[in-house]
Amino acid sequence: MTSVVMIAGDGIGPEVMAATRQVLQAVGARVDWVEAHAGLDAVEKFGDPLPEQTLELIRKHRVAIKGPCTTPVGKGFRSINVRLRQDLALFASVRPVRTLPGVKVPYDNVDLIVVRENTEGLYAGLEHVVVPGVVESLRIVTREAAERIVRYTFELARHQGRRKVTVVHKASILPLSDGMFLRIADRIADDYPFIEYEQQTIDHVALDLAFDPTPYDVLVMENLFGDVMSDLCAGLVGGLGVVPGANIGERYALFEAVHGSAPDIAGKGLANPIALLRSAAMMLDHIGQRASAKRIEQSVCRTLEAKVGLTRDLGGDGNTRTITAQLIANL
Repeated sequence: MTSVVMIAGDGIGPEVMAATRQVLQAVGARVDWVEAHAGLDAVEKFGDPLPEQTLELIRKHRVAIKGPCTTPVGKGFRSINVRLRQDLALFASVRPVRTLPGVKVPYDNVDLIVVRENTEGLYAGLEHVVVPGVVESLRIVTREAAERIVRYTFELARHQGRRKVTVVHKASILPLSDGMFLRIADRIADDYPFIEYEQQTIDHVALDLAFDPTPYDVLVMENLFGDVMSDLCAGLVGGLGVVPGANIGERYALFEAVHGSAPDIAGKGLANPIALLRSAAMMLDHIGQRASAKRIEQSVCRTLEAKVGLTRDLGGDGNTRTITAQLIANL
């Protein structure tokens, strides 16, 4: 058994987490759940949306899965997700994006991975008022973080048998920071001659993806570019409700649904658990339970293709209970 820290989250989080746990139990996943708190629930219990107790549990057990969490706005709290990534050095956001059967989208055969540097850039949160009416925000790019994320991306591509890595940048406007990033990528790419390597500007990639995303395979970029691009790519295959997400560091790993907490449908039993379930499949693969991970992915495809019991966002008239039953039946 592998101990996994479980953060249910806010809104629909507890519902999709419960559904995910049911499917993992049905598939025979060897997981021992350790409950932890984050989000609005944690504010009420601990006075902090990300209490130190939760961070300590992740440090102890090293693997966690998280539902959508809400950071109270205007209450002086930093983003839960940013704190998790920075405090635990979860430097790589990994978002696999592929076409799913039964999900109507304009594109066929999309199969790519967006890798995002997770700890610095503008998300370092360093900004100040220069003079009244003028705010300066600092975009931090370090050699260490750039080397770490590019090396991770090439290793990911090698491990998964991917054919090409694209480094996404805007060096014409940011010659020092993105220029350094590209020089580092050039050097690291030399260690992987069997993987095709290219550099493309962020605007060029965005335009290409709108026309035809299939030539791309693995994309790596800095934090803000990656935040925007990963959601754009999710839209190519059906949206945030069907794509998984992971945040990986050298010591810890956190898997999460990347959609919001949807408070408008919370508690109504209408939530779609597929994004969190597929994130759980990534988690099982990470901890070596690859057969169970593969069965879950196959079940998701069968369920979407059959169009039975699907939730409303997937074009059906079912609910959380009916789609969970189908996912279990299709294992």
